[in-house]
Amino acid sequence: MIGKLKGVVDSNGEDWVIIDVHGVGYQVHCSTRTLGSLPSAGEAVTLAIETHVRETEIKLFGFSADLEREWFRLLQNVQGVGAKVALAILGTLSPGEIASAIALQDKAMVARAPGVGPKVAQRIVTELKDKAPALSGDATGTIGLQQEIGEGVAGSAVQDAVSALSNLGYSSQQASAAVGAALKSAGEDANSATLIRLGLRELSS
Repeated sequence: MIGKLKGVVDSNGEDWVIIDVHGVGYQVHCSTRTLGSLPSAGEAVTLAIETHVRETEIKLFGFSADLEREWFRLLQNVQGVGAKVALAILGTLSPGEIASAIALQDKAMVARAPGVGPKVAQRIVTELKDKAPALSGDATGTIGLQQEIGEGVAGSAVQDAVSALSNLGYSSQQASAAVGAALKSAGEDANSATLIRLGLRELSS
């Protein structure tokens, strides 16, 4: 099984790229986000690879980071999510945004991806709820807080601060991340006014 390709960009299309590895061209299917991050033709590139073997074909999927590949695998555990839909989600949302959307139970954010309807989005945020913190990278603490907010079990000061920032036009992800950062500096006993003030400072930095 191919797990990584290191070569040069040969050419690309709407959802694929050809990677030349010592004269052998591998066609790799990628999300629009990954395709947009690739260097120009002739330049070096390294992609994490997921290999799908079927009776009639072998298909390679490429990712700019291992975390993106892990989300690709995890998303396909949800009924109604195949490789195409998983790539569409990864093309619309970054791994951090997916983790945040799941933690906040924000199905509308997931449904922004092409081909993802309300029912599939609901299944994604529900079935992967316990997986979000594990795949949130350095933002584990923030994702944990967002999960508490999404479940309605966060402290009242935290929920009030997130609500206030959201009313100012910030997304739920931005607001909860800012309040999470404010909570770290102000401490668990901080009141909502303090969290709002520090959260705004965080958002404007």
